[in-house]
Amino acid sequence: MESKVYLSAGSNVGDRISYLKSALSKANSKNDISVQNISSIYETLPFGKTDQNNFKNIVISLRTTLSYLELFKEIKNIEKEIGRSKTERWGPREIDIDILLFDDKIIDTDKLTIPHKGILERDFVVKPLLEIEPEISHPVKQKKIKDLLYLLASKTIINKTPNSILGITEITDE
Repeated sequence: MESKVYLSAGSNVGDRISYLKSALSKANSKNDISVQNISSIYETLPFGKTDQNNFKNIVISLRTTLSYLELFKEIKNIEKEIGRSKTERWGPREIDIDILLFDDKIIDTDKLTIPHKGILERDFVVKPLLEIEPEISHPVKQKKIKDLLYLLASKTIINKTPNSILGITEITDE
């Protein structure tokens, strides 16, 4: 069975756009993953630990036949392939990919929480998510995310760039 999933991806080290391109390319090359849509690229101030470079962030919608745990492992492998090195919490990173939503599932394990626990607190996640899926609902709150914007704690977005600079052209329409 195919699931609809939303991921966030961000980078604030080196060639940030290159890292985002690589993450998209690697995800889309997997047999069990089909990228559907990509938000604009949002440049944002760092969240949590502020004495570091600005981030470039995107949200990706995809379809997958993987379970949420299989997808989580695949994402961690992609991060490792790209060269992510483990640093401090909220520290600089080549690439950071998180599962935001997985269908309307609610999952809470030691390794994974879906929906992502910070989804409603971070403008750099909510705004790109609403850009590609304006009517999406939050499975826990059981309300449309656009109706929960008042919960946003962070205002970190500096600017927005079209996703065309990512050079990804083969996105399915399903």
